[in-house]
Amino acid sequence: MTTSAAGQPLIPQPPATLAALRQAISRIAPAALPAFTRELDQAADQSRQGSDLAPLRRFIAQWAVYVHIQRQPHLAADLRRWEDTAESGEGPQARRAASEIGRILDAAHAAHAAVGLAAR
Repeated sequence: MTTSAAGQPLIPQPPATLAALRQAISRIAPAALPAFTRELDQAADQSRQGSDLAPLRRFIAQWAVYVHIQRQPHLAADLRRWEDTAESGEGPQARRAASEIGRILDAAHAAHAAVGLAAR
């Protein structure tokens, strides 16, 4: 992952389109590209089989949230730390980790929703 100056995002939040998200991931988290492609194929198959765009919409929202987090190194590091704690922790420690993970994801989803509303 490239570094940012003074805690600034590595890149601006891209629009929630397949091409923009793919390009963003290739810049900030290239190791995630195989998962992006695999999950895109699955979402496209599900959409075709059900004649429904919901799987593709979920895919785009999920990866827009991923990019929102990964483009901010401090936030991505916090998330990884809390995920590690949740995996290895017990009791109150694991519950706190789950709460913090939820807080980070909720904020990222809210930011994605706000961008979507602003684009309308």
